[in-house]
Amino acid sequence: MGQLTKAVAPRDNSKSPAFKTPSIKAHYSFDGTQAHKLRVFIKYCQLIFHNEPESFFSDRNKVIYSTSFLTGRARKWIGPYLSNISNGDTEYLLNNWQLFEAQLFNLPGDLNEVRKA
Repeated sequence: MGQLTKAVAPRDNSKSPAFKTPSIKAHYSFDGTQAHKLRVFIKYCQLIFHNEPESFFSDRNKVIYSTSFLTGRARKWIGPYLSNISNGDTEYLLNNWQLFEAQLFNLPGDLNEVRKA
């Protein structure tokens, strides 16, 4: 009976390894000129944010991470904000993911066509 009790006794799961979410590879760059890729860029960013919430717990972390994938016209637009990152005047954009996303849609060119779609 003692052996049966041991076999049926619940396992101590406190020693099992913690589940780790698999990493998602870094996405492609966005240069601000290919309107059809803007929505994909935004969705991919959001996928990464949802997959790694401990890294992207704030809008600032989301915006700063995403700016590392901007090139061309989009990089030229964000450049002054990043140059003045410690300046309180740029905090409104760097601390607000929704505003950052909206500003990407407002880049000159055919990006407004994506918003209408």
